[in-house]
Amino acid sequence: MADKLTPEQKDLFDSKHFATIATINPDGQPQLSIVWCAIDGDEILVSTVEGRRKHLNLERDNRVSIIASPRDEPYKYVEVRGTAAMTRKGGRELIDQLAYEYMGADRYPADDDTNNIRVVIRVTPQRVVARGI
Repeated sequence: MADKLTPEQKDLFDSKHFATIATINPDGQPQLSIVWCAIDGDEILVSTVEGRRKHLNLERDNRVSIIASPRDEPYKYVEVRGTAAMTRKGGRELIDQLAYEYMGADRYPADDDTNNIRVVIRVTPQRVVARGI
């Protein structure tokens, strides 16, 4: 049976805290990225661009781990181990939503004048490990 995030743990991933997502490189080594997150039901949402390392890794192996910690309480954390599914649907909307939350911008500016195709990564928790939250 899969673990569930508590409301307090969901709030951590759904607020202006940075998270680190881990995927598995083709050679088996871990790959880490600092990311912005949102929550949709019981899933953690992360935005990426098609062709980036985490996207390529997750296409090959959908196992993922993501950890977040409150900025002002670094000894508290929530780690979620699970699987990821990816979709283009809502990709632009998610990055713009996150840009508003994290930057106060109406639109994510770093994709302007690029051919970036935004993807939503949906992390479904299987195991939740937490300290203090």
